[in-house]
Amino acid sequence: MGGLRSAEALRAGGFRGSITMLGAEPHLPYDRPPLTKQLLAGAWDEARIQLASAASLDERGIRLELGVPATSFDAATRTVVLEDGRSWHADAVVLATGAEPRWLPGTEGAAGVHVVRTIAQSIALRDALDALGGSGRVVVIGGGFIGSEVGSTAAAKGLAVTILEALEVPLGPVVGDLVGGWITELHRASGIEVRTGVSVAHVHARGPGALPAVQLASGERIEADVIVIGIGVQPATAWLADSGLSIDDGVVTDEALFAADSVAAVGDLARFRWHHAVGTDDVRIEHWEVTAQLASHAAASLLAGRRSASAVSLVPYFWSDQHGRKIQMLGRPAASDETLHVAGSVEEAKFVVVYHRGGRVTGVLGVASPRQVMLCRPHVESGAPIADAASLFA
Repeated sequence: MGGLRSAEALRAGGFRGSITMLGAEPHLPYDRPPLTKQLLAGAWDEARIQLASAASLDERGIRLELGVPATSFDAATRTVVLEDGRSWHADAVVLATGAEPRWLPGTEGAAGVHVVRTIAQSIALRDALDALGGSGRVVVIGGGFIGSEVGSTAAAKGLAVTILEALEVPLGPVVGDLVGGWITELHRASGIEVRTGVSVAHVHARGPGALPAVQLASGERIEADVIVIGIGVQPATAWLADSGLSIDDGVVTDEALFAADSVAAVGDLARFRWHHAVGTDDVRIEHWEVTAQLASHAAASLLAGRRSASAVSLVPYFWSDQHGRKIQMLGRPAASDETLHVAGSVEEAKFVVVYHRGGRVTGVLGVASPRQVMLCRPHVESGAPIADAASLFA
């Protein structure tokens, strides 16, 4: 999506030169959020999550070269080399290779063990779940948003689901203990077993006559029909090792998204300098909406040139669908930020929480409260006093 939106923004900004999109996957650009929800559930097919057709891209003069990974890049000459030996030189390059799922040691390719990041991985997991015929056990390692969404989808198929989480409060560092605790209880109310504060020692693949299994550090062994690993992602930077770029938890860019002259990075790959209302941070943000904003800004930066490009300005936003509830969040509060419950009822799964640091608003989260969340956007963007945000709900 980051690559597609960059190409579209270049055209919309008046660029008339050639544009080529290189992609490791054979698929046309597609939307990733449904991979753990609608596509995994079987409610949508592949065509439903496609972001652009080959014909529409051809009409805009955007050429596609798909199905062959890039293996190296030289930032000085802006040359990309592909796995099949072909090389591409450009006047400007947008790096948008995103991130890759983290596997536990020895689990990659193991029978009965899955991750979800691509269409192929989502379909493979969907087929494995459907093969159980509504009766079977799924163990999800990781209680973050990916693990939670996969668990929710699997439970809706009638499967017995266990979520294993190392933290005492799943998602606590992201949404705070109040909301993290509520999400945990939401899982439990939907029939999911959530075990917190547990450590995984080993994952055993499916073998002849043996189910895949998770062995905890305590020695306990938990068998399952399907195991899903959802312990986060890491930026896909291995192919950039000798590129001449600065790599540090992603491709390091300046405030205008330049990683080098005429080279920009966007999406989950980019670690960029972000000036916001309560300070300046070097961040890498794994949100769909942020990727879209970064792509548009990278195109504008390349068209303006490095000397004239402006600093990226954004308000991070993400959403998650779990057990029929929509969770929305604006801002990027730190784990240590305080929370204030300003509206609604946690028990009724319709509420709003505002995050603040030093008396200033850093974020807002709502469950089934889209209007109230967006009402707080100016306060998040400006870092308004927490009292001002609270007064909206008085």
